Amino acid sequence: MTTPPTTSPSAAGDTAGGPQRPGPDAPAPLVSLTWTDHVTGRQGFLVIDRLVRGVSSGGLRMRPGCTLTEVTGLARGMTMKEALHYNPQGCYIPLGGAKGGIDCDPRDPAAYAVLVRYLRAVRPYIEHFWATGEDLGLTQDLVDRAACDAGLVSSIQAVYPLLDDEDAARKRLADAFAIDVDGIGLDELVGGCGVAESVLTALDRAGVPHRGTRVAVQGLGTMGGATARFLARAGLRVVAVADIKGTIANPDGLDVEELLAARDGHGSVDRAALRPEDRELPAGAWLTTDAEVLVPAAVSHAVDTTNQAGITARWIVEAANMPVLPEAEALLAERGITVLPDVAVNSGTNAWWWWTLFGDIGADADEAFAHTRRSMRALVDRLLARAESEGCTPRAAAHALAADRLPVIAERFGVFR
Repeated sequence: MTTPPTTSPSAAGDTAGGPQRPGPDAPAPLVSLTWTDHVTGRQGFLVIDRLVRGVSSGGLRMRPGCTLTEVTGLARGMTMKEALHYNPQGCYIPLGGAKGGIDCDPRDPAAYAVLVRYLRAVRPYIEHFWATGEDLGLTQDLVDRAACDAGLVSSIQAVYPLLDDEDAARKRLADAFAIDVDGIGLDELVGGCGVAESVLTALDRAGVPHRGTRVAVQGLGTMGGATARFLARAGLRVVAVADIKGTIANPDGLDVEELLAARDGHGSVDRAALRPEDRELPAGAWLTTDAEVLVPAAVSHAVDTTNQAGITARWIVEAANMPVLPEAEALLAERGITVLPDVAVNSGTNAWWWWTLFGDIGADADEAFAHTRRSMRALVDRLLARAESEGCTPRAAAHALAADRLPVIAERFGVFR
């Protein structure tokens, strides 16, 4: 096996982005590097937390203000997400965790060229050690196009040597990505399906009926849009959604399908599509909306120690990565507000890639949704039951479950460190 170089993190870019969520027994990451674009001066980051069977998995994000600290926390979160979906009887065997990030506004005209140069710079890692894909600010189509322009076979080619039948597996995944469900690609929907199922599991455990339960969603991009669709179809009332332009609210419920149809490529809604009874409010108004469930599905660190005081919802369900600061979560817990953690809630997309590629499911939307619902319901139910029995938060329960599974995975498959 090729040995990945271990690099020391640059101090540059490591002063913002908020605290990490290192999780159980977190050693220093295996690889941590900072790249500087020679054309624009923009910085990019790659962190490989650990390798399992010589490979790691985690998306690539692009946003202004992205830091090495942020990417490090996200990489550790990916290690836990992989472990939480470990099924000894499954074809998909969890990989290690990794993450990439670029400090650049994806709307910047220079952004695509920066993305291609970043991928060229980290090409050896993608070829051998890091399977990546879309994350905040990037679509899979864009990542695929940039990977091709950077000379890569695929953004997930590091996984190919692990496949029993590479040609069949690649065709199965390509066929799955080609599936469209009511105007939205299957690859964009599975993550939201998992988030929605997490919400429904919490409601069911609390004996709260689905129909009429009010929900506010921050972000109407890939994850937030799909979550809003599944929750609305389950009978919940989506009373607010927020995008970069502000919050759209209606206490009687928004027309989610119309809003989804009026989005641009970055998840911003054309206000011309709003109905007369829909109201436009400031960007932060979604937090204080009169709703039982809040779903932050956009940026990290959206809920802090100040704005948490205005939240009256019973549940916050983390569709985004690290949207609730740890100090804010502690204050919310004191007020009886439950945070369902990102490491479980938004893990469905990553798991769906590997369930499909390794052959646990086929290229079929109904099969994908059914498998996602079963897996996410079992996982979230397990976390909530453990939290109740041990008197801890669901996040602590998730970390404990991951800590139980990581040594088992390491013993069976080995860990390159």
